[in-house]
Amino acid sequence: MNRRNLLAASAASAVVGALRAMPVRAASNAAPASDPVPVRPDGLNPPGIRVAGIRMLPVVGGKYKVWTKKVGSGPIKVLLLHGGPGFSHEYLEAFESFLPQAGIEMYYYDQLGCNNSDQPDDPALWTLARYTEEVEEVRRGLGLDDFVLYGHSWGGILAIEYALKYQQHLRGLVISNMSAGVQSALKRSASIKLQLPHDTLMRLNALEAKQAYDSPEYQKIMMEDLYPKMLCRTKPWPEPVMRALRHANDKIYNFMQGKSEFVVTGNLKDWERWDRLVEIKTKALTIGAQYDEMDPQDMKKMAGLMQNAGYAFCPNGSHMCLWDDQKVYFRQLLDFLRTV
Repeated sequence: MNRRNLLAASAASAVVGALRAMPVRAASNAAPASDPVPVRPDGLNPPGIRVAGIRMLPVVGGKYKVWTKKVGSGPIKVLLLHGGPGFSHEYLEAFESFLPQAGIEMYYYDQLGCNNSDQPDDPALWTLARYTEEVEEVRRGLGLDDFVLYGHSWGGILAIEYALKYQQHLRGLVISNMSAGVQSALKRSASIKLQLPHDTLMRLNALEAKQAYDSPEYQKIMMEDLYPKMLCRTKPWPEPVMRALRHANDKIYNFMQGKSEFVVTGNLKDWERWDRLVEIKTKALTIGAQYDEMDPQDMKKMAGLMQNAGYAFCPNGSHMCLWDDQKVYFRQLLDFLRTV
């Protein structure tokens, strides 16, 4: 018996033993008031069973399913779009410490190919247009309308695309730590790279010239010299961030972004929406941070180009300022959400 089967057998034995030890209670004709409202079977979720707000929703015309989770309850409903592409909702778990307590209903969602959702091996699925339609399928599956769409990093790209096509469903829009174009993002990351010590920069440039992005030396420079400055500045990194990194789907990231933060070679390389931001009429907020790999001035400029947007700044934060400038980040985010 291999290790996985042994663990499974042990767990099954423990469950049976626990069930036998449970006292038998008399049946009651009256169902508790807190029982869930019956839901019509959909073939994806167990009907009448409490699952902590988790639902699997059909996407790509029902061919695949994605994982979602509702946390909290309230009149303001926020759907969270995680970054990547290819990461998961996990690094956004800080939201649970702030939104539900403020009476705001929030929804996690792992995009197709990510973590808890189906992970088909089909590069034809990894396109911006298809992911935009997926967000609309998720919206319909959750029954959301007049809701707030939040996007962080790559999720910000997705949120902009969704707003340009489906903003009639939006009550509000939040674009966090994402520029409105790849070229301005690359300009910012190049300037951050120049802050490295001269010898380190020379080694990094030499490795990039050889496209040695997977080499231990390249990864060491990124993890020790760059990411702690521009990605997340907490020491150590929060566990949900580390967990999201462990669960990342590198195939999707490489296909859409590329192998490096400094050179976009994937199918997002030509993405630019600066000239279309004026079309976004819904109430919006952009969020930038002092040490972010995205220029905070870009987020400020974006707010000025949209018709009804404000700008929030995190003076001590980086790309994940929801962690490394947390109090400032969530104070400004909650102030905005209360206005919608």
